[in-house]
Amino acid sequence: MYFALLIGLTPVLGKYMSRVFSGQKHLMLPVFGWLEKLIYKISGINPDEETNWKTYTFSLLAFNAIGLLFVFLLQVTQSYLPLNPAQLPNVSWHSAINTAISFATNTNWQGYSGETTMSYLAQMMGLTVQNFVSAATGIAVLLALIKGLSRRSSATIGNFWTDLTRSTIYVLLPLAILFSIVLVGQGVIQNFHSYQTVHTLQGAEQVLPMGPAASQIAIKQLGTNGGGYFNANSAHPFENPTPFSNFLEMLAILLIPAALTYTYGKMVGSVRQGWTIFSVMLILLLVGLAISLYGEYSGNPVFGRLHLMEGKETRFGITNSVLWSTTTTAASNGSVISMHDSLSPLAGMVAMINIMLGEVIFGGVGAGLYGMIIFVILTVFIAGLMVGRSPEYLGKKVEAIEVQMSIIAVLAPSLVILLFTAWAAVSQQGLSSLNNQGPHGFSEILYAYSSAAGNNGSAFAGLNANTVFYNLTLGIGMLIGRFGIIIPVLAIAGNMARKNITPSSAGTFRTDNGLFSGLLIAVILIVGGLTFFPALSLGPIIEHLILMK
Repeated sequence: MYFALLIGLTPVLGKYMSRVFSGQKHLMLPVFGWLEKLIYKISGINPDEETNWKTYTFSLLAFNAIGLLFVFLLQVTQSYLPLNPAQLPNVSWHSAINTAISFATNTNWQGYSGETTMSYLAQMMGLTVQNFVSAATGIAVLLALIKGLSRRSSATIGNFWTDLTRSTIYVLLPLAILFSIVLVGQGVIQNFHSYQTVHTLQGAEQVLPMGPAASQIAIKQLGTNGGGYFNANSAHPFENPTPFSNFLEMLAILLIPAALTYTYGKMVGSVRQGWTIFSVMLILLLVGLAISLYGEYSGNPVFGRLHLMEGKETRFGITNSVLWSTTTTAASNGSVISMHDSLSPLAGMVAMINIMLGEVIFGGVGAGLYGMIIFVILTVFIAGLMVGRSPEYLGKKVEAIEVQMSIIAVLAPSLVILLFTAWAAVSQQGLSSLNNQGPHGFSEILYAYSSAAGNNGSAFAGLNANTVFYNLTLGIGMLIGRFGIIIPVLAIAGNMARKNITPSSAGTFRTDNGLFSGLLIAVILIVGGLTFFPALSLGPIIEHLILMK
């Protein structure tokens, strides 16, 4: 039912978004059109004025830098600001830097406990706002790439401010409002009360955290952000009270990334191109899910092959817990309803591989699709070498600059994962806060840097990452993992926009059929396998073999 609904909603939402981003009339224009015009007027922006890729990139980087600085300052001054009923102190400088980078890069890695660290104001004005605009930034980059691929001999790829505004107002905001109301109806809390002290059935005192949670949960799922309002994330009953809320929150993780594949197909003039990419993403996701379920249900021979319940969300069971762990790591979402540290070695490895492949199995909002197109360009290039003709994609020649930029985009997060993991694994600062030894301890470090570089944000746990060493190195990893891909993608968009489109012929290598889908899957897995298999062998693979032994 989950996947049937996802497939059914993809063309519905995808068609709507294509109308929004193409500047056509659409459902939300009468509702929020005035707000779009007001924003342009206040900001002094001409929505029809387009820019080249360098100006587009500068605008994007400047906007995200300002947002990062604002979130940092909000955290280190929160004790002096209103909406802090728990009277929480200012956040430490290194944790504030890490969190600001995390939310500005759509990673939402959290080295802190939300209910004991962040005031209501910091959660709303800082983190929730970044949930919107970081997701909209990813969509904007995708739109720039689409324009670069679909235009003929153009020097421009759109207007960053227009793409950002329309993504936020017409896509993210309406869905978040609707989803927030549904979540409140299911019992997710949304208030400004002080924390409540209650007496349990055993007579003990317990402090219940309060706050405007539903509004943040809605956009954290829809924007593939994943940062929890509470430390337990979506395992907390105030964030995820019922089986129905659990189903909807899982669906929201993949809803926009899946629909954007259809939007892509519509905007480049071939819906088949969009469905081809969608099918590749879905196949990779289903294979990973099957391996994870096998790993969890086969059990541990030490315990008589009982199903593995440690760390699972007992309200929802193993299948829902594993479906969530697979979708959240495939979509760079990072929210959790179970402890990934307690997953079987196979399921934990799938979660890691989902991230290591570049978060292209649906991936983040916008980011997953432009990451997948990077692999499409590499696949077209390799296929061109195999058949001895100039590689083309959507009628445009794939030349040296596109391949070079694609390689940079693939290598940037890979270098972060491998080099920083190696550093942490041999340094006292990296090992001092590690809970486990042996291959599982190595997996905890490897997962942390994979999550940062992949802009995922989930954690294996078992590792205290709220230290100066991890806050700073993970923060650097998040920046490289985000902008080390965005800048090459925008360079590709600018270079492609200048090219003319060559009409397809009998000799054109098709990129919208099953053969290309198979080649694309092979390239993704081979690149990921060659890069990370040695590291995975030191962690989850050897742990699985030891477990079976």
